[in-house]
Amino acid sequence: MNSCLLAAGSLSALAALLHLGCIVFGAPWYRALGAGERMAQLVESGSGHPTRVTLVIALMLLLWAAYAFSAAGLIPRLPLLRVALCAITAVYLARGVFGFLLVPYFPGNSLTFWVVSCAICFSIGVLHAIGLRQVWALL
Repeated sequence: MNSCLLAAGSLSALAALLHLGCIVFGAPWYRALGAGERMAQLVESGSGHPTRVTLVIALMLLLWAAYAFSAAGLIPRLPLLRVALCAITAVYLARGVFGFLLVPYFPGNSLTFWVVSCAICFSIGVLHAIGLRQVWALL
């Protein structure tokens, strides 16, 4: 079992659970996790938009966790494993390195949110990259 991909998948799953926590616990969680005052206010006003966006993100993160777990040997092989893991790794690394370019599009998010989320994404991307390299021949 590949420990880097196991860790990467676990971190993706944890991120998904935190997103689901926002849906369950509402505006205070959106604020605490740095999603911005606008999202928190939308939740408080009864808008379904934050829930839909957050649910899509959570489901995507769970899918990404499943692909990492598949490549790690924890669950059965998923389709297009190499392609999917390359894409997931690229997205995590790009979000980590270039995430600050998104700041103008999400003005309500705190600086702390951007620094922490970019560092987390970059770290998960590095774990994916190392793990992917280690299991490449097996995929």
